Amino acid sequence: MNHLIVYSHPNPKSFNHAILETYEQSLIEQGHEVRVRDLYAINFDPVLSAEDLELAQRREYQADVRHEQEMVAWADVITFICPVWWAGLTANLRGYVDRVLSSGFAYEFGPDGHQKLLANKHLVLINTMNAPYDIYQNSGMLKSMTQTIDECLTDFTGIQVAAHAYFGSVAGCSREERLSMLDQVRALAAQFC
Repeated sequence: MNHLIVYSHPNPKSFNHAILETYEQSLIEQGHEVRVRDLYAINFDPVLSAEDLELAQRREYQADVRHEQEMVAWADVITFICPVWWAGLTANLRGYVDRVLSSGFAYEFGPDGHQKLLANKHLVLINTMNAPYDIYQNSGMLKSMTQTIDECLTDFTGIQVAAHAYFGSVAGCSREERLSMLDQVRALAAQFC
């Protein structure tokens, strides 16, 4: 299978980066093709401009967006790896969704109604949180994030969510707890055997 990993974290020494390395290596060891888009490393512009909107109406896209859309088109599975910031995706990953999964490429509305143009793809989301998992769960934020991220992407594009893993308390957890989380990341990758 072809796997596209879209990664967003500004610190290359972060636990998110360890998750990226573990997930990527696990997929490669299973014989999958893997491409990684590190949004900070490639300096991806997350700002949806008036020009982006105008071009999308004609099914035309700026060069950087076209390149990312080619990556998405190539992939069978797309994985987003990022921390949860303010109960959502990081700004540049959110901007990636805005610009790359745009009208005319990922979905469209026309005479035949709503067309989900990426229905043959699967999505894996891996998120870290500094707060404990229970705080997000008990407050209803996990439910809200599932609706605004997972369900929104599925409803508009047709991408099927294969898994969404949340890892809480990452800033203060022990080495053993982090190793256990990385084992869970390997298990996520193994589901594609």
